[in-house]
Amino acid sequence: MLIQPIDYFLVVWFALALASTLYVGFDQYRNNPEPVVMKWGFILVTLYMGPLGLLLYVLADKEPRPGEHELFTRPLWKQGVGSTIHCVAGDATGIILAAAVTAALGLPMWIDLIVEYLAGFAFGLFIFQSLFMKSMMGGTYWENVRKSFLPEFISMNFMMAGMAPVMSFLMMGRDMRAMEPTELLFWGVMSIGVIAGFALASPANVWLVARGLKHGLMTQRQQAAGTDGREQPHQGQHAQMQMQQADASGHHGQHHDMASHKGKGGAGHHMETDATTPQVAALSMVSLLALAIGMIAPANWLNLTLSARDVGGVIMPQGMIMDRDTPADAMRDMAATDPRLVTASYGLPAKGDQDLPFRMENGVKVFELRPSVVRWQILPDVAVDAYAYNGQIPGPRIHIRQGDRIRINVTNGLPEETTVHWHGLILPNQMDGPAEITQAPIEPGQSYSYEFTATQHGTYFYHPHAKPDRTQALGLYGALIIDPANPADEVAADHDYVIELQEWLVREGLTYPSMPMDGGMPNFFTINGKAYPSTETIPMKVGETLKVRFIGTNNGFIHPMHIHGGPFEVVARDGETIPASGRFLADTVNVGPGQRYDVIWKAQRPGKWLIHCHIPHHTTNNNVEEKGGGGLMVVIDVT
Repeated sequence: MLIQPIDYFLVVWFALALASTLYVGFDQYRNNPEPVVMKWGFILVTLYMGPLGLLLYVLADKEPRPGEHELFTRPLWKQGVGSTIHCVAGDATGIILAAAVTAALGLPMWIDLIVEYLAGFAFGLFIFQSLFMKSMMGGTYWENVRKSFLPEFISMNFMMAGMAPVMSFLMMGRDMRAMEPTELLFWGVMSIGVIAGFALASPANVWLVARGLKHGLMTQRQQAAGTDGREQPHQGQHAQMQMQQADASGHHGQHHDMASHKGKGGAGHHMETDATTPQVAALSMVSLLALAIGMIAPANWLNLTLSARDVGGVIMPQGMIMDRDTPADAMRDMAATDPRLVTASYGLPAKGDQDLPFRMENGVKVFELRPSVVRWQILPDVAVDAYAYNGQIPGPRIHIRQGDRIRINVTNGLPEETTVHWHGLILPNQMDGPAEITQAPIEPGQSYSYEFTATQHGTYFYHPHAKPDRTQALGLYGALIIDPANPADEVAADHDYVIELQEWLVREGLTYPSMPMDGGMPNFFTINGKAYPSTETIPMKVGETLKVRFIGTNNGFIHPMHIHGGPFEVVARDGETIPASGRFLADTVNVGPGQRYDVIWKAQRPGKWLIHCHIPHHTTNNNVEEKGGGGLMVVIDVT
């Protein structure tokens, strides 16, 4: 599933990479006169680097016209490209395979980098350099290992010095899907890493070729049959290849003789070098320094002790400050809802806070709650990927009477653990809901039953008490309204309206839990699951009264809720009815997380009167006013 703009780019990139690879492979085997190992080197590098690999092939190696490969590839920079291609093809293959295996095994990133280096070096040295080149190098396999060790060591160090920081910062950046081999982004990061490694290793490879320590591009033509019926070397091939390499290196000590020179085990390929020991030692030391910086420096900014299994492919919000101490739990808690886990979608007409039906079992009212991942429309053009009880935001209203015995069966349909806390109620401790304290968390797919007798009355609510910083912020909450056993204890009004407040963070099509911290600040706000102008309108007549039940389902912010058109009387706070002598008039109450206020407002004059948060930013939609406002606004239409 494509869930980010980068995903679409990667689809195009890899389509181009596949097309480029097919072209290079076809052209190499049909037209280009060079050894098989170099053919596969260009094929693999084009697969890893996409159109850039194709560009290198066309500019540096592809024979422009028949018989011109030797002359075309003679310049030193092209020989350096060939050397780097051979290096990268072997090293990158080992690195990429190791990265996939270590991610699947759940090894931490710092171990991952070490394993990748060892695998890349081993594959490049023992397979691509010593084994695949044996027929050209001559001598025994282990002689070739010894001869190839130092050049491969230098080249691999620079290669990994370029790849390691790219992989570290991009894999452990905001979008941790890059650590998962099953995600397209993982392979995108591998591709960028190979490009960076190629760029850093290229200068060293040019020098190694110039000094005769590594081979560059080579020409190998099919042999033609002679008059005696035996195959003969292509005319002029030996001399052309000597000129080709001599011109590239600036001396005649190195030559390629694919047809006539015979060494142990087949055709020979001898290289002589004029590099001095101090030069080689200095280059080796610089390559080690570059490797150390590339491998170790990312640990100053990233927590390299984490693995792909720890972070689980999550995507963190923009602006989140991550450092080497940021734990995996923080990353998971702040991560976006995975759109691939959405089980149902609800359009703008869908409403939350609908009465939850119950059934009677031996005098007990039994309710069913199921939290799950849904897509919920808050504005005509804005939807959130949310956590919802029974497909509603807010969750369904549990409306009972004081003295009722109730049982709530909770079945967890979320991708993570949960519990339910009955905020403000007096009940048995094991029914209170805090995870790991009064009960084990309800794991995905499991159920738990809460049963108690309602001994209080008033305005309450329910919400999770396992990862509430994340799960409540994503929509898990609902009203719990308890009518008094004695109707005379109720402060009555002509209309009764519940207001549940929430903040949302929506960026680039993803929904994050909003939090008062770096990267978590909200940009949308809802009353009962909708943002103005999609909130409800409350119809009233002059002289009628309205009971507004403000419920602080908001997760991390205080909202000073104000009503236009005259003051209201505060009649209850946190579910407790205020005695008549203690009630007071106000036009604004600060509704903090967990708080509840019951207020009575009287419609004194006709018109459209607002209920809204008095923080102007909270009455915008993504920082923009729409039809006079946004976010936390409800209109009372008095006639």
